[in-house]
Amino acid sequence: MYATDQLRDEHESIQVVLSVLERLSEDLQSKRTINLDHAAGILDFLRTFADRCHHGKEEDLLFPTLAARGVPVKNGPIGVMLSEHAQGRAYIRAMGEALKQERAGGNGAREFAANALGYIALLRAHIVKENQVLFPMAERRLTAAEHSHLATEFERIEKERVGPGVHEKYHALISNWRDAYLSATRA
Repeated sequence: MYATDQLRDEHESIQVVLSVLERLSEDLQSKRTINLDHAAGILDFLRTFADRCHHGKEEDLLFPTLAARGVPVKNGPIGVMLSEHAQGRAYIRAMGEALKQERAGGNGAREFAANALGYIALLRAHIVKENQVLFPMAERRLTAAEHSHLATEFERIEKERVGPGVHEKYHALISNWRDAYLSATRA
């Protein structure tokens, strides 16, 4: 088993949330009312799980390990990933500001949707690059011992940055959001 298997599994959860966010954004663009608590929950998931935990595992553990094995940081795949993580954080901040504006009775819906759709496009392309280029590179270059060490450290980061029981909470929320926004019975 590769340490990157855990990251790929996390990508699957993130992809579902991106699809839910896309549906919310489409609703906003169609001037339909959305559940602002769901939007806030999605932002919490993106900040906590996708960025702090998932990207944290990559930035603090995987990327330095790959760099030590000769994968270029600047002008290479790691640099691209880091740049895209930073772009994603900017989108998340902008969505957070737009949501605050919308909750305060302002007109943040259009801004929220625009930033959400930009984020979705960025992250979907980012995930493809990681799954098809960076992770296979890691699987080839790293030893079994390095993969084992990374997997152990990934668990530590998850406990420290997300906390006990939070992963399960997010999986329950994802299931609820999937049912509410992505089911065949949704109007």
